[in-house]
Amino acid sequence: MELQGKVALVTGAGSGIGKAAALLFAREGAAVGVLSRTEAEIRETADEIERAGGKAIPLVADVADDGQMRQAVADLVQAYGRLDIVFANAGINGVWAPIDELQPAEWDRTIAINLRGTYLTLHHAVPHLKKEGGSIMVTASINGTRTFTSAGATAYSATKAGQVAMVQMLAVELAKHRIRVNAVCPGKIDTAITDNTEKRHTQEAGVADFNEDRIPLTDDIPGTSDEVAELVLFLASDRARHITGTPVWIDGAQSLVV
Repeated sequence: MELQGKVALVTGAGSGIGKAAALLFAREGAAVGVLSRTEAEIRETADEIERAGGKAIPLVADVADDGQMRQAVADLVQAYGRLDIVFANAGINGVWAPIDELQPAEWDRTIAINLRGTYLTLHHAVPHLKKEGGSIMVTASINGTRTFTSAGATAYSATKAGQVAMVQMLAVELAKHRIRVNAVCPGKIDTAITDNTEKRHTQEAGVADFNEDRIPLTDDIPGTSDEVAELVLFLASDRARHITGTPVWIDGAQSLVV
């Protein structure tokens, strides 16, 4: 029960990495605010935690909406009285297309959810973390931080690079408040995010005969959401008490061979 007595906020907690982390946080004793813009899936996550004997409150909000995020964080703190851990995980792949085909509205949507959403999550959460200190984790990616070969993923990669820069800036800014800030950078993970990716003419933006799915550690088998959740738990816990401003790649060496 590493997180006994702690309160955590997890965005994008309706599925994939976010849900796995929320369930693990709850098993380790934290009360968890599980947030998603999809009410049905977030209530399912909260119900699953409570059926297992944990504590959770469902928070329905769009991470890119200032008012909704302000209210969601306020509701969480009102319910449990404090906030110690933030996992800013919500994000989309968005549209992957050559830069001359990627439309401004498509660019703006990816930036809004991935980068503005991270900003708003931390903007509203940090005042509460400052009271007792705490830990922030942000889901970035190997894309834009170690690899630049996902054809057409310019908007997505720009947000992931931006998130790592935000993490490193805030690690310095918030250190005096005893708040640690780290980035988790997954490679290919068995989530549904790729099913929601729109790709157009990516062959025009790619490299011929290039295999982006090489994962040396596991013979090309993707990692799991639970494996990423274990890393997030470590970074949230006191075991990582001297780690801040650090991107941690969890990809089975995928980003070292692409």
